[in-house]
Amino acid sequence: MDLTRRSLLAGAAALAISAGPLSTLARAATRTRKVLVIGLDGVLLSRVRDADAPHLKSLMAQGLTATSSLYAEPLAPTLSGPGWSTVLTGVWPDKHNVKDNSFGGHSLAQYPDFLTRIETAKPRLSTYAVASWNSITDTILSSRVDTRISTPAAEYDAGTTSRAVARLRNSNPDAVFVHLDDVDHAGHSQGAASQAYLDAIHGVDSRVGEIVTAVKSRTTYASEDWLIIVTTDHGHTDAGGHGGSSWPERQTFVIATGGTTTPGSVRYDVKLPDVAASALAHLGIPINPAWALDGRPLSQAAPDDFDALRTQLQGPMDETLLGTDVVGFTHTPPPGWSVDNSSMGAAGVTEWRGWTFTTDEFWTKAAPDQERESNVRARNVFAVADGDEWYDMDLTGTFDSTLVSPAWPVTGGKTATLSYVTHYRQESPQKGEVLVSYNGGTPISVQTYTSDVISRAEKLQLNVPAGATDVRVSFRYTGENNWYWAIDQVRVTAS
Repeated sequence: MDLTRRSLLAGAAALAISAGPLSTLARAATRTRKVLVIGLDGVLLSRVRDADAPHLKSLMAQGLTATSSLYAEPLAPTLSGPGWSTVLTGVWPDKHNVKDNSFGGHSLAQYPDFLTRIETAKPRLSTYAVASWNSITDTILSSRVDTRISTPAAEYDAGTTSRAVARLRNSNPDAVFVHLDDVDHAGHSQGAASQAYLDAIHGVDSRVGEIVTAVKSRTTYASEDWLIIVTTDHGHTDAGGHGGSSWPERQTFVIATGGTTTPGSVRYDVKLPDVAASALAHLGIPINPAWALDGRPLSQAAPDDFDALRTQLQGPMDETLLGTDVVGFTHTPPPGWSVDNSSMGAAGVTEWRGWTFTTDEFWTKAAPDQERESNVRARNVFAVADGDEWYDMDLTGTFDSTLVSPAWPVTGGKTATLSYVTHYRQESPQKGEVLVSYNGGTPISVQTYTSDVISRAEKLQLNVPAGATDVRVSFRYTGENNWYWAIDQVRVTAS
C-alpha cells in the first residue's frame, strides 16, 4: 500500500472515531439496500399469535407490526387474485382491476408490480420471484422481472423455499418476492379455527426462518441493509374459506424489519398497497405521482389529526350487536376541530348522531355489506356522517351536521390545495358539501356531492383572495334515512 493511500485511510479512520454516532449513520448510508417480501397466503395474524411461530414472532419483536382490513364486493371479493395484485402493484382493485382469480380485464400493464417498476427505474438491479401459486409469477408479475419461477405442484412450498434460500445464499439479488401457500390450503380444508391451521402456520414459520437465515448468513450481509416484509392477501373464516365480506376474511397484516422500522412497534395506518411503495422507496426509487399509487412507504408515515383520537375511542352504546370488545367511536373532535350540530335532529342511534370519529372495524361491523367496506383509502381513524345508521332508532328532525377544520395558513392572492380522502354514497335528498372560509368570513362552497363517489383521493385548488391569511374547511352533510359520507387525511397546502 502506498503512503498516500495509507495516510488517507488513517485519516478516515480517525474521522470515523471522532464522529462517534455519526460514523454509524455514515456506515448505514453506504450499505447496499435490498428488499425481501414474503407472502403468506391466507394467514390470520391472530392465529399466528396462537401458534408455535417463533420466527414470525421474532420478526414482530424486531420490527413493526400492522393489521389492516380489505375491501369486499363490489370493489372485489377477498380472493388471492385481487389480494396479491394489491400487494404487488401498490394500488387497490378499482385501479388494477383484478376482480377475481381469472384476471379477466385486468389493468396490470397500467399498474405494474413493484419488481417491474424496479427493472424500469434501475435495470442493473437483480429481481427474483418464486411462488407456489403460479398465477403470481405467470400473470401478476411481468416478463420484465429478471427471474420468475412457478414451483411445480409436486414440490409446492418446500420447493419454493429451497429455491428462495439458494438464490439468497448463492447469488446477489436486490429485490425478492417469495409466495408460500400451505396455510391457505389448511384453511380451506380444515378452517382457521382448527389445529391443522395452527400446524400449517408452524410449518410456514419454519420456512420463513429458513429464508431469513439465508439472508443473514450471506457473506456480504454486514454491508447490506435488508428491508424484510411479511404479509398476506386475505384471511379465513373459522369454518374455512374466503371471498366474502366477513371480518375474518378481510383481515391482513404487515410485519416489517430493517430500513427505518422501530423494534416492537405497532401501527394502525398501514395498508397492503404500502408494501410495494415501501420496497421502491427503500431501493431509492422515487415514487412518481403519475403512477397514482395508493401505497405510501412505511418510512413516510403521515398521521392526520383524526388518528390522534385512537386512544379516546370508546365501545358501543346503541350498537349492541357489535359486542363490548369492539372499541371504535368518539364524538369528541381533535384539537382545533369542531362539530356544529345546532341543526341536527334529536335522539337516533347515539354513535352516529352528527359527525363521528371511528375505525373501519367499528363502522363496517355496525352495518356490513353496504359498501362501507369499500372505504379503503381511509387510514386508522376517520370521520363519518352516517344518516342511514342514525335513523335506526326513534328520532326527531333530520341529519344536519358540519365538521369544521382548524385554520390553515394561506397567502392572499395565491393558490392553495385542499386534499382529502372521501367515500360517499348518495340517496336523495342527501347532500355533502365542502365549504371554505377565509379569515373567518362567509363560507364559500367549493365542492358538492350528490352522487356516489366511492373511495377517492380529492385535490381541490383554492384561489385565495387578496389579504387572506388563513382558511377553515367545513364538511356539511344533510339528509334523512339515506346513506353516508366518510372523510380522512384533510390538509391544506399553501403554494
